[in-house]
Amino acid sequence: MTHDLSLFNLSIVLLTFLILILGSGVWIAVGLGLVGLVAMVLTTPVPVGAVLATSVWSASASWTLAALPLFIWMGEILFRTRLSEQMFRGLSPWLQWLPGRLLHVNVIGCGIFAAVSGSSAATCATIGKIALPELEKRGYDKDMALGSLAGSGTLGLLIPPSIPMVVYAVTANVSVLQVFIAGFLPGFLVMALYSGYIMGWSWLNPSRVPPRDPPMSFRRKVAESTKLIPCLLLILTVFLSLILGFATATECAAWGCAGALLLAWWSGTLTWKSFSESVMSATRLTCMIMLILAGAAYCTAAMAYTGIPAALAEWVKGQNLTPGMLAVYLSIMYIILGCLIDGISMIVLTMVIVLPMIKQAGLDLVWFGVYLVIHVEMAQITPPVGFNLFVLQNMSGRDTFSVARAAFPFFILLIVAVFIITEYPEIVMVLPHYAFPQG
Repeated sequence: MTHDLSLFNLSIVLLTFLILILGSGVWIAVGLGLVGLVAMVLTTPVPVGAVLATSVWSASASWTLAALPLFIWMGEILFRTRLSEQMFRGLSPWLQWLPGRLLHVNVIGCGIFAAVSGSSAATCATIGKIALPELEKRGYDKDMALGSLAGSGTLGLLIPPSIPMVVYAVTANVSVLQVFIAGFLPGFLVMALYSGYIMGWSWLNPSRVPPRDPPMSFRRKVAESTKLIPCLLLILTVFLSLILGFATATECAAWGCAGALLLAWWSGTLTWKSFSESVMSATRLTCMIMLILAGAAYCTAAMAYTGIPAALAEWVKGQNLTPGMLAVYLSIMYIILGCLIDGISMIVLTMVIVLPMIKQAGLDLVWFGVYLVIHVEMAQITPPVGFNLFVLQNMSGRDTFSVARAAFPFFILLIVAVFIITEYPEIVMVLPHYAFPQG
């Protein structure tokens, strides 16, 4: 009892210290490292420097992480192409018959771009820079246009390649390929929920949906859609290589970068300026993520010495929580965290505590990766730090909370998606089990 009480007190001290550190504006990576340092000083005589060196090196010297800067760079290259214009022109002729008409371009366009970009903000910005002005010009409801774009932009995290999925796989020590493949069907599920909501909304509000565009011949539709062929070929090449086992995630990322450069050249946007901007932007984001991972790795190693994660796992076991109830409690925690910190930080900050609970409860780590990424999607559209809200605020000229209000129905749909994959986990696991029968 005394031991449990001392661990509880230590947990409170470390949590309070972390909150104070993060609240002071210190970088999250540095804050995690300082928490680990305090934990080790208070609990063990083990040399701090040796643990710091070994944990940071083991977290950084991962072959899987080589895919991270490549996938980031691929998205940065494509962000600077005319892909959004080509997507709008290629998709719009085929969607006129659906209730909601061109609002579905946001969903499908973001889904396509998500398959070649691991970034939610890049997906939202790329599709939004053409879709928003076009939808406004044609008289579509601005709130629905903003909300559907904010929600659909989060698909950049769920449909692989996904930067948070790579971070999770490295942090949880699971196969990045399995997590990637597990994201496909949940990604399609979220797209179906979004499109279903748009159709239901348009049926209930027919006056807020403009009439169809003038009819277009089948040959003209096909001609407009040919502009999508290079992008679709890039998607097929990357993911067939992944699913069929022809290449590792890192090799696919390299091929994806090469394909993105070719696509930028083909669209006429590959200049020395755009090339150098994409490299520098990808470098900055990669350095930020790697620094967070290093801080989290040291904090994880330090926490192992305290015994807090093991004690929490035992506590979960003693509560006899069902996996479903644990998932509900973790959802509440992640939704609250998503209002306070960014998605990558949310993953690495909680893994040291949550992973032992997940293993104790018997939940599959690949399934949990998809579950967690959907919560990271929610964080992209919740104020005050939702990245997609900032992107659309700058594009639309409206304040963050107005955009958040427009995106709220899509936030609810993400909660519905979490409920569905919790009740029916085979939606997540069927493809990984098929691709990795022994996994």
